[in-house]
Amino acid sequence: MGHSQHSGPIKISKKLNPKLWASKVPFGFGKAKPHHLKDTLKVVWENRDQLPYAGRILTQGVCDGCALGVSGLKDQTLTGVHVCTTRLNVLRLNTLPAIKSEVLHKEISDLQKLTSTELRKLGRIPYPLIRKAGENKFERITWDKALDFIAAKMNLIDPKQIAFYLTSRGITNEVYYTAAKAARLIGTNHIDNASRICHSPSKTALTRSLGIGASSCSYKDWIGTDVLIFWGSVAANNQPVSTKYMYAAKQKGTKIIVINPYHEPSMDQYWIPSIAESALFGTKIADDFYQVNIGGDIAFMNGIMKHWFEMEDKVPGSAIQHEFVDKHVQGYEILKDHVQREKWDDIVSSSGISRNRINQLAELLANANSAVFVWSMGLTQHRFGSDNISQVANLALLQGFIGKEFCGVMPIRGHSGVQGAGEMGADPFSLPGGGFDSNHKKRIEELWGFELPDWQGDIVGVSLEKTHLPQHHEQKLKLYYMSGGNFLETMPNPLFVKECLENVEVRVHQDIILNTSTLVDSKEAVIVLPAQTRYEQLGGGTSTSTERMVYFSPEIKGPRIEEARAEWEIYVDLVKRMKPEYKHLINFQNTQSIREEIAIANPNYDGIQHLSKKGDFFQWGGAWLCENGVFPTEDGKGRLLPIHLPERRITEGHFYVTTRRGKQFNSMIYGSSDPFNSADRNDVLIHWDDAYELYISEKDAVVVYNQYGLFHGRAKFVNIKRGNIEVYWPEGNVLIPKGVYEQHAGIPEYNTKVIIEKAEVFHAQKDERYVEKRIEDLEMDVS
Repeated sequence: MGHSQHSGPIKISKKLNPKLWASKVPFGFGKAKPHHLKDTLKVVWENRDQLPYAGRILTQGVCDGCALGVSGLKDQTLTGVHVCTTRLNVLRLNTLPAIKSEVLHKEISDLQKLTSTELRKLGRIPYPLIRKAGENKFERITWDKALDFIAAKMNLIDPKQIAFYLTSRGITNEVYYTAAKAARLIGTNHIDNASRICHSPSKTALTRSLGIGASSCSYKDWIGTDVLIFWGSVAANNQPVSTKYMYAAKQKGTKIIVINPYHEPSMDQYWIPSIAESALFGTKIADDFYQVNIGGDIAFMNGIMKHWFEMEDKVPGSAIQHEFVDKHVQGYEILKDHVQREKWDDIVSSSGISRNRINQLAELLANANSAVFVWSMGLTQHRFGSDNISQVANLALLQGFIGKEFCGVMPIRGHSGVQGAGEMGADPFSLPGGGFDSNHKKRIEELWGFELPDWQGDIVGVSLEKTHLPQHHEQKLKLYYMSGGNFLETMPNPLFVKECLENVEVRVHQDIILNTSTLVDSKEAVIVLPAQTRYEQLGGGTSTSTERMVYFSPEIKGPRIEEARAEWEIYVDLVKRMKPEYKHLINFQNTQSIREEIAIANPNYDGIQHLSKKGDFFQWGGAWLCENGVFPTEDGKGRLLPIHLPERRITEGHFYVTTRRGKQFNSMIYGSSDPFNSADRNDVLIHWDDAYELYISEKDAVVVYNQYGLFHGRAKFVNIKRGNIEVYWPEGNVLIPKGVYEQHAGIPEYNTKVIIEKAEVFHAQKDERYVEKRIEDLEMDVS
């Protein structure tokens, strides 16, 4: 790993730069934009019953929103105070009072009428609950009876019929680690986490291409790099504090490029509330937009490399950093031969970007001395997600944009705890500090003191599907233990997911609030366990940011849900009841003892054992991974991989659809209107020219459908790449096919082909064969 240390936060320039102003109209009046003051006042009002406690969480705790890693009100990128509406919206989860008993014990049919937003507002889960099959209400149960019930069920079934899942809801490294160890001690490798549906391809692809499973650089490298590329990432919406980093980068002369099917308003211009100049006049973020087709990114990147090789043929050394490639990279000739065989017509058709525009970006990068590539779900949530990320690695390797200041590859995380999930071993393919290879498995067995199951664990989607196996099948999922999460609103095809949840004999929902998944029936019983937040955890806990900063978040004094327990403690208690003869192997007394074991289990985390008070942190791996071109691979070199164009053939009149986030955090929705384009949650984002050809006017009722589902909405005209549309997530998940996973990382596919029509046209068709025929045309497309 790297040897250089992060040099700490820098001051943001206060020099006015009118060239960067988005508007001369103060505060962006009349424009669709977030209303930060209004939103902040709303949060203050929501937390009015616990304002002192809310204030301590903000000023003392590590943010439980996105993974920028704001500790208190500070971070390691810029000096000054940092807080955003995402963090403020999540705040109420930590200050909610307990759900009133008369509400909690209503008939389940009444609770099932509520949305997850309405359920969230009811309050915290106050004590353990059980609802057995056929019962129409939750009943209170003691902790002893709840855990004894779960342990007894686990002892009755095969460990392969047990699965665990952990969301990223403020969960700490200590909880991930304990859950990973507990699952293996129980005898199952079926343990997965929220990164499976966001950045699992990033870890997989970066590991095979560069030998690393995390960001190679730091946020600070954005500020001063020549080119900063956001590829399929809307950081301004999902990680709002990052706009301050973008502002600082623009002040330093960095060119910011955005690659996305939709010309995202928030990445075009943004009013940053904590910077006076930007709050008044806004800031132009992007210098250029490249509106690529959904799924056209591989072609786009092959086009960039093809132009580089053409430049090299004319003037050797004009496009490729040969000194770096020759010393530190393998596979150059194979990649070059592959890319040169690609036809420009295919590249342009697949990417949706003209050859001239591809050449422009290729030349910008070739002439740059530094660049940072940032990406998110726009690249990962595809059936070829890992190939997308390996293409990014190809670009970085050919230019030597890796292992040094102002350079790197960064999968920007949207959740504060999820980076640490796989690094702690809460993953079917990983153990703490490494993969599941025999040597590493043996090392962990020696540390943990017991043999690990040697069969491959399942990803979350496969675990759900295995609920449909015959009753006596040894791999039929019979007990699902979930720490947070709501599969009904995160996985494709929610109707199928509901059937899966109903097919589980015993479901355990360990959480702080109820959601729609909690209320689904089961074959035998649903058990609900009240969990503590990270701020209530005795002895504090740690989380890992996108840039590999491991922060200590202390316990914060305040009100408590009396029967809520620390999540790591629940896992320890469960194992002791199920396998009392092995209780000494997982007998953690506090979070400090867990951190001491983490430091041994994962050598990158050596240092976590010293974190114990507010403000403590360290960055594993140093400021830059792969520093000086040394990669943690078998031969110490990065790998260039030839990536083929995915098939994107589509019948004329049909569209590709992808999902979009609005005013929300994960599946938790905080507003019905998108603050950046004023779209409603059921709006279908479509280019006006595409709509015109379909005789669709703005705000017309429309139907989007395919062989998987049907979505009713209204047309919203936006500047999106023609032939592509967007619907909001999770509402649009009804259109996404079940059971389509990326080959290497197992992420579900969240993009598909659809038909869009005016609702009156769709419903006017009396002959069902009309719809069947149109869907048949979709199915005939090569996928």
